[in-house]
Amino acid sequence: MNRRRARAVLAALARMAPARRRRALLALPPGAFRAIEEEWWWQARGGQIEPLVADGGGEWRVWLIMAGRGFGKTRAGAERVLAWARAAPGARIALVGGSIAEVARVMIEGESGILACARSGEELRWTPSRGLLQFPSGAQAQAYSAGKPSMLRGPQHHFAWCDELAKWPKAGDTWDNLMFGLRLDDPSTGSRPRTIVTTTPAPCEALRRVMALKRLALTRGRTAENPDSAADFRSAMLETYGGTRLGRQELDGELFEDLRGALWTRETIEAARVSGVSGVSGDSYFQHGGARYGSAAGESNCPLVRIVVGVDPPASADGDSCGIVACGMAEDGTAYVLGDHSVAGMRPEGWARAAVAAAEAWGADRVVAEANNGGDMVESVLAGVDAGLPVRLVRASRGKSARAEPIASRFEAGKAKLAGRFPALEDQMAGMTNGGRYEGPGRSPDRADAMIWAMSELFKPERPMPRITRL
Repeated sequence: MNRRRARAVLAALARMAPARRRRALLALPPGAFRAIEEEWWWQARGGQIEPLVADGGGEWRVWLIMAGRGFGKTRAGAERVLAWARAAPGARIALVGGSIAEVARVMIEGESGILACARSGEELRWTPSRGLLQFPSGAQAQAYSAGKPSMLRGPQHHFAWCDELAKWPKAGDTWDNLMFGLRLDDPSTGSRPRTIVTTTPAPCEALRRVMALKRLALTRGRTAENPDSAADFRSAMLETYGGTRLGRQELDGELFEDLRGALWTRETIEAARVSGVSGVSGDSYFQHGGARYGSAAGESNCPLVRIVVGVDPPASADGDSCGIVACGMAEDGTAYVLGDHSVAGMRPEGWARAAVAAAEAWGADRVVAEANNGGDMVESVLAGVDAGLPVRLVRASRGKSARAEPIASRFEAGKAKLAGRFPALEDQMAGMTNGGRYEGPGRSPDRADAMIWAMSELFKPERPMPRITRL
């Protein structure tokens, strides 16, 4: 069965009812089964499907797939190269990786590489000594190392596949030389120069430049989106790295870069995370360095001496976010972020119940709430849920940056830590700068503000008790 006929059969099968489809598949000859099985277009998942246009409209010149490990980036790159080679018989294709060995091991010979994705009877010729891959159509692909940018000075190409660009040595020079040589058109097929970039994100000037291109099509993806990867691998990676900067980068495909003047860098945040955490958001204890910290001696061998819940009420009553963060102080003077209980889309009674629930869960000594937005209403709405709740109202007389800087310094000094993984809170912390600007997600750093109020209360020096002196 030829490819056109296989596509027609597959399209017809897709329209059939399940029972009828099963009978039709059983009636197909082996050759038809094989032809259908090798068609990529029906197997590709959302992020592996070639975009029709660039993000800003018009024809794309660079397609960037920036996704987590195991998403299926390599398969998408290999299938795109094969499609180019079939459509343009005289095509010259550049295969660029961190080294020639990586191009061979991953892009060409790998489990999802070009050779593995070739169809039955599609005989490709790979000559490792020359770094040359030849296709039955007459198209050729040449392997290049990003560690040797000069290799790309001179050669011309119709297409290119760049793998793991964010980890290339000499990435900028390699990318520039590749782009200068990507200048061949194929009028007979209507093919224009195209590049597919498949990479796990990492801070890299070359990647930033690619992401700023006008004719770019950007696809993002997460490891969890690939149902064909081993379920045990996905669950193990999520359990070990989920919510951390490394996990969000390598599994969720997120690109993290520190802002200029950031009060909390990503490195500082990651260094502040305690190891051996056995309880995360919502639990009433955590474990660190062999000690089990909690709100009472009965549930820990190292009770926290103080626990405070910080509340940053929303500015309006129509459902803005309310920051609610619990923090505790250990006997050695180290403060810990215990839980992020922030809520969104709730009216005052709703976020007040959430704040009271957080205080009860941790056995908090006090709730500290900002009174700038609402004044006495904040205290009354909290008292309306729990009249016995110890509440202290605080007013912001200084800017957010001025309030945050002393707490950020405590994190840098190792006197403030994160007892768990709090991605939304951490993103807001990373968005606060010493210039007073907030450049994180959302309109306001409500979670970070709540944490800062709680930490400020914990680090507030105790007032000396008055003494009577006999004369």
